[in-house]
Amino acid sequence: MRPDLSVLQGHYLQDVLDQPGALERTMEALVVSAALDKLIGRVRRKEFSRIVLTGMGASFYALHPLNIDLIQHGYTAMMVETSELVHYQNSLFDSQNLIIAVSQSGRSAEMVRLLETNERRAAVLAVTNHADSLLARQADAVILTSAGEEFSVSCKTYVSALLALNWCGDLLTNRDREISRKEMEGAWSAARSYLDSWQEHVWELSQVLLGMRQLFFVGRGPSLAAVGTGALIVKESGRFPAEGMSSAAFRHGPFEMLNSETVVVVFSGDSATTDLNQRLVQEIREHQGVAELASENVSSAAFCLPAAPHSIRPILEILPIQMITLALAVLAEREPGRFALASKVTTTE
Repeated sequence: MRPDLSVLQGHYLQDVLDQPGALERTMEALVVSAALDKLIGRVRRKEFSRIVLTGMGASFYALHPLNIDLIQHGYTAMMVETSELVHYQNSLFDSQNLIIAVSQSGRSAEMVRLLETNERRAAVLAVTNHADSLLARQADAVILTSAGEEFSVSCKTYVSALLALNWCGDLLTNRDREISRKEMEGAWSAARSYLDSWQEHVWELSQVLLGMRQLFFVGRGPSLAAVGTGALIVKESGRFPAEGMSSAAFRHGPFEMLNSETVVVVFSGDSATTDLNQRLVQEIREHQGVAELASENVSSAAFCLPAAPHSIRPILEILPIQMITLALAVLAEREPGRFALASKVTTTE
C-alpha cells in the first residue's frame, strides 16, 4: 500500500519543486557589476592575503565547493562560521583580507554583527537573496540570487547560492565563461528531471526509512556541502536526528554505531575519492548497517543523481536528501518544514 502524500501539500513542497525555476532565474540574473569587476581584478592581482568564506547553517555549508576551488587555484582560502569569526577570529577583519559572506536574508544576527565588527576594514563580497538587505547595502560588491521568497527550510535559496558561488569561483579563477555558463545552464534541467519523479522517490524512501532510528550523511570534498546541509534540513523539516560528516570522520567513532536501524547515505563524489566512498558502502552493509550510495548509475532511483559536470554536482546532491525529508514527514504524518520553535531568519545570537 502506497503512503498518503497529502500531508506533504504545503509551502515547503512548493519551494522544493520550484528549485529548477530558482536556478534558471538566478542564472539569468547573474551579471558582473562595476563593483564586482573591480573586486575580481583585485583578487586576480593577488592583492588579498586571504579569502575568508563565511556564513551560517546551509549558507556556510554551501561554501565547501568554492573553498576547494580557490585552494586548488593557489589562493589562501579558509571557511569560518560567522558566529566564530565575529567573536573569536576577529583579527581576520583586516584590509589585506577579502570576506565572502553568504546569507540568504542578508540580515541574520551574525551578519549584522559581522558588518558592525568589520567597520569596512576587510573588503566584503556578499552573496544574498535580498538586494535591500543590510548585507547587500554595505558590501563592497554583491552577487544576488533570484530564488524568490522561501517559506522555511533552505532549499531553493541553498541551490541558488551554490550556483552563484560556482559562478563566483569561475570569475575569481578566470575560467572560460562560455564553458562555465553552459555547464551551469544544465543545472535546472537536471534538477527538473529528478524532481519530476518526486512522488516515486518519496514512496521508495519511505520503505527504506521505515523503522530506522539513526541517519548519517557522509561524503568528501565538494559533497561536504550536501552532507552538512542535509543533516541540518532533516532536523529542521522533520525533527529527525541526523548527522553529516566526512566519510573519513565517520570511520573515527560513528562506525561503531552501525546496526540494522541505522541508515548511512554515502555520496560517491568525484573521481578523487569515489573508490573510498564505494568501499565504505560495502563495509557498512557487511556490518548490518543500511547503506545507500548517492551517485550516477545506481539502481535506486531516489539516490540516482542525473549525469552532470562536477561543477554542478553539489547542486544535485541535495535533492535525494530533500526527498528523505518528505519521506520522513509521510512516516510521521506531519507537514514538513513548518517551524514550531525556530523562524526563517535567525535574529538572535
